[in-house]
Amino acid sequence: MQDFIKIHENDNVIVALNPIPAGRVLTIPDKGGEVSVTAAEEIPAGHKMAVRDIPAGGEVIKYGFRIGNAKEDIPKGRWIHTHNIKTALGDLLEYSYEPVKVNIQPEEEAYFMGFERPDGKVGVRNEIWVIPTVGCVNNVAAAIAREANAYVEGSVEEVIAFPHPYGCSQMGDDQEHTRTILADLINHPNAGGVLVLGLGCENSNIDVLKEYIGEYDEKRVRFLVAQESDDELADGVAVCRELIDYAKGFTRAKVGTGKLIVGMKCGGSDGLSGITANPLVGRFSDMLTARGGTTILTEVPEMFGAETLLMNRCENKELFDKTVKLINDFKNYFTSHNQTIYENPSPGNKKGGISTLEDKSLGCTQKSGSSYVRGVLDYGERVKTPGLNLLSAPGNDLVAATALAAAGAQIVLFTTGRGTPFASPVPTVKISTNSRLAGKKSGWIDFNAGVLVEDADPEETARKFFDYVLEVASGKKVRSEEAGFHDMAIFKQGVTL
Repeated sequence: MQDFIKIHENDNVIVALNPIPAGRVLTIPDKGGEVSVTAAEEIPAGHKMAVRDIPAGGEVIKYGFRIGNAKEDIPKGRWIHTHNIKTALGDLLEYSYEPVKVNIQPEEEAYFMGFERPDGKVGVRNEIWVIPTVGCVNNVAAAIAREANAYVEGSVEEVIAFPHPYGCSQMGDDQEHTRTILADLINHPNAGGVLVLGLGCENSNIDVLKEYIGEYDEKRVRFLVAQESDDELADGVAVCRELIDYAKGFTRAKVGTGKLIVGMKCGGSDGLSGITANPLVGRFSDMLTARGGTTILTEVPEMFGAETLLMNRCENKELFDKTVKLINDFKNYFTSHNQTIYENPSPGNKKGGISTLEDKSLGCTQKSGSSYVRGVLDYGERVKTPGLNLLSAPGNDLVAATALAAAGAQIVLFTTGRGTPFASPVPTVKISTNSRLAGKKSGWIDFNAGVLVEDADPEETARKFFDYVLEVASGKKVRSEEAGFHDMAIFKQGVTL
C-alpha cells in the first residue's frame, strides 16, 4: 500500500494514506516528472501535506480545484489543515451555464429480483409499515409493530413502525413537509402494506393526509384513528394481520434496472472519502444510469464550493436554472437564520483530515459520477426522470436519507469514514472509506472501499459493488437491517406552536 496519493496532476498537496513521520523524504509525481519533498512534521493519515511552497493568500489545490486559501506562508512539506487554511467561499454567487459534454454510453440492462406492485412500481422489500400521523401515537405504533411481527409469514419480511415527533403544532412549510413526507412513505413500494395510525385531533389528521396520499389501494393502505377505537393496540394488530395476508401474495420476480432507484449520501467523512468510497459510489451511479436506472444525490450544503461541477453537467438550461435555485435557496435558508453559509465541516470531518467546506464538497460530489444531471427535485418531491437527479435536503444524515427514501429510492448508499449505526426507511448500505473502520465496525459496514488504496483494481471493485447492490435489491439484508434498525426524520425549519 502506498503512503500517499496525489489526486490530480495540478494539486499542490498530497493526502497521506498512512501517517507520514517528520523527516521522511517522499518522491512526488509533478508535471510529468518527480520532485522530492521532505515532511517537515508528522502528517496524520487522511490529512494533507504541501508539495509546493504556497504563499499567504495563495490557493490550496486538491482534486484539481481550490479548496481554500492559505492563512500564512506554507512551505512545502508542511501539514495543511484548519490552522493554516481558510475557506474561500462567499455568499450568493452569480453562475453561468457552461455545459460540458458527457460521454457515457448506454449499457445493456441488468436485473434484480424485486416485488412488482399493481401501480407499476417495484419494491426491494415486502414489509408492513406502521406510519403515525402524529408523534402522540408513536409508542402505540411501535407496540403494534412488535406484536404484529409474531404473525409475519410468506414473503412478508417484517412489520416496522416509523415514529417521528411531528404532525401537530406546526405551521407553513414544516406542516407541508410532514404531510408530504408521510404521504411519500405511505406510497413507497418497499411497503407491501401500510397502516396509517392517527390520533384524531392532530393538524395532519388522516382525512387531511388522504389529500396528499392521492389514489390508493384499499387492500394495501388501511387507516386507524386511535381516539375512535376502544382498543387501538388490538385493532392495530388485527389490521396488520390483514395487511400481512394481503402482502404475502407478492413474490420476487426478475426486474430490469430501469426500475431501480438508489439514493446517495455521505456522513462522517474523512480525508479518504473523496478518494475511495465516494468515487466508488459515483462509478456505481454511472453504471446504473447507463443501464436505465436512477440515482439521487442530496445534502445540498455539502455541494457548496463544488456546485458548478454539477451545474455544468445539467442536460439543459432549465435544469441548470433549477440547480442554481437549489443552491441559492439553501444559502438563503442559512442567512435567514443568521447562520454562516460555510459553517462546516464537523469536528469528526476535521479529525479525519477535511479542512474546509470546499474540501468536503469536492469529495462529496464525487458520488455523482460523471453522467448528466437529468432531474432536480424539491424536498418531498418524488423522482420522475430516470438518470442522475439532485434533491433538495440538508446534510443531516437521518433527514437526508429519509428524504431520499421519500423521493422514491428503494436503497440508500451511505459512505462513511467515521462509521455510524443509523438506518433509514429503506435498506441503507454503509460503505467505509478505509479498511481500519471496516475491520473495527464489521457490524456496521457492508462494503469496504478502503481496498482502493490497497492496490485493488478500481474497475473490478466497482463491478463487485454493483453486483452487491443488486444482491441487496434482491433481498440480501444489510447490517442495519440485521440489527433491526429503522429510522426516519423530517426536515424542520420553523416554529413549534
